[in-house]
Amino acid sequence: MRFQFVLSEIGIGLRRNLAMTISVVLVTFVSLTFVGAGALLQQQVATMKGPLYDSVRISIFLCTQDSLSPSCSGAATEANKEAIQAALTSPPLSEYVAEVRFESQDEAYAQFQEDFSDDELSASVTPDQLPESFRVGLVDPERFQVIRESFSGSPGVEQVVDQGEVLEPFFSVLNTLTVASLVLAAVMLVAAVLLIGTTIRLAAFNRRRETGIMRLVGASSLVLQLPFLLEGVIAVCLGAALASAALLVAVRYGVSDWLAVQVPSFDYVGTADVWVVVPFLFVGGVLLAALASVVSLSRYLKV
Repeated sequence: MRFQFVLSEIGIGLRRNLAMTISVVLVTFVSLTFVGAGALLQQQVATMKGPLYDSVRISIFLCTQDSLSPSCSGAATEANKEAIQAALTSPPLSEYVAEVRFESQDEAYAQFQEDFSDDELSASVTPDQLPESFRVGLVDPERFQVIRESFSGSPGVEQVVDQGEVLEPFFSVLNTLTVASLVLAAVMLVAAVLLIGTTIRLAAFNRRRETGIMRLVGASSLVLQLPFLLEGVIAVCLGAALASAALLVAVRYGVSDWLAVQVPSFDYVGTADVWVVVPFLFVGGVLLAALASVVSLSRYLKV
């Protein structure tokens, strides 16, 4: 009997407040979509950052005879090279350095020809025009600035180039997008909570006579409040389902089928990552709906 009463009250509430319920579904859909997108963006940053930073190398280019750098007074001497090698392999820098490889002018020339074989200017470049260098791999690729600061301006060093500087702006943009998505999601979630509370209050007001009669015949507070609470939960679950579907479609067709084909250099999040996020969308949405409903009912369902 109580179960039938709860179901009938839910049906009555949804029919009476159809427009408000649809509004809750849509606001929840938009807000949870941004929450999921923010989580997936953060996962994408982590997925891309690992392999990219693992490949980061610092190049310490040595002076040549024609170098114009203030730290250069001609080509780097053997003493300069030995000093750089010793600094890289001795404390305190050794704890940051995973490997060191010296690249001669002939090796630099061979690599240049391989990289720019289609460029007509490559034929006019000679080995003595290219600098020798130390190629440094790092234990922690995000600590590239330590090596750069240690050797910039050192005797025999023309310049220190680190690939990390190229990656930092890229990841900064991704992190900014993640933060923006989560901030917008937070604003929309607040709007959803307020809208759920308003819907519950309106439903409680419209059915105040029925709930008064039920209270007089001995209905418990749980029986009276449960239909209103479940109305909000159902609306939020519909919004979460729409958000999950939108994320699955976006990742399946926008990322896996299009972006991964256009830019195949990276690993991307997939539908499996979306399925990991989906339960959190439902749980988070239901908790917010329950909280908004309980607060509203405690104040407005007094008969």
